Amino acid sequence: MRVVVALGGNALVGRGGSPDDGPQRANVDRAVRALAPLARRHELIVTHGNGPQVGVLSLESVNDPNLTRPYPLDTVGAETQGMIGYWILQALQNALPGRQVMAMITQTLVSAVDPAFEKPTKFVGQVYERDEAEKLAADYGWTIGRDGEQWRRVVPSPHPQRVIETRLIRELVRLGTVVVCAGGGGIPVFRNDVGRLEGLEAVIDKDLTAAVLAESLDADALLILTDVPRVLRNRGTPEQEEITHTTPHELRAEEFPAGSMGPKAEAAARFVERTGDMAAIGLLDECAEILEGTAGTIVTPNATWPLESTL
Repeated sequence: MRVVVALGGNALVGRGGSPDDGPQRANVDRAVRALAPLARRHELIVTHGNGPQVGVLSLESVNDPNLTRPYPLDTVGAETQGMIGYWILQALQNALPGRQVMAMITQTLVSAVDPAFEKPTKFVGQVYERDEAEKLAADYGWTIGRDGEQWRRVVPSPHPQRVIETRLIRELVRLGTVVVCAGGGGIPVFRNDVGRLEGLEAVIDKDLTAAVLAESLDADALLILTDVPRVLRNRGTPEQEEITHTTPHELRAEEFPAGSMGPKAEAAARFVERTGDMAAIGLLDECAEILEGTAGTIVTPNATWPLESTL
């Protein structure tokens, strides 16, 4: 099978966890231990989030006295692609001796007039208490939003249209390469009035980009790996229950937070609707079981998995 995996940025920096190099690399090693069995049996493309890391590097840029202006978000996104891509690349090479692995800096095409630029929703950086978040917003001109019981910076998150380097990724996968790409949803770019690519001040949702990429690569499965075992219906209420198998229509009928589970559900529904294949949302450590259909929330056209053709 050809499998696209989307690793959450919070898988590398847990909520409230340290953004230091050491803990993140340890988390990458843990992630790769879970992914390596998939890579041995299937064609594997790995994407990853960068929300916490974008926030750290962006704040460093804001506070650097040597800069006349902070680095824009597209450049910071490229920095995180290189940094996280390097960690995942090296860990995969160590786990899969003899296997070709490549980490790529990739761009994602968006519309420069996407309505998302007027309504930021994408969480980046660490969490703060409300008073501290409001002070940072005043100091740096941030937009902030509530994330659970705490607050975080939010930035525009335009809808991904296509990963610019899709053809190259497809060729690498055909040759048996494990490809790490589209980190942080890809660097947001648009084509200007003379057709040249330019970056934009935004962070694209990595799950939506993973769905677009998986569709373009004719993937058989899209796994969105996060820090919850399954999607919850009526979360936080007495009627709360886990969703094990569902369809795109049923998933879209639920209400999920726009900055967290909402894009994951939309990405899974979009991929299944457009391809008729399987998407799933679940725990990183259970990725093999998710692909087998015994863990996670499985999304298929008829809420059944595995299909006879995959057995």
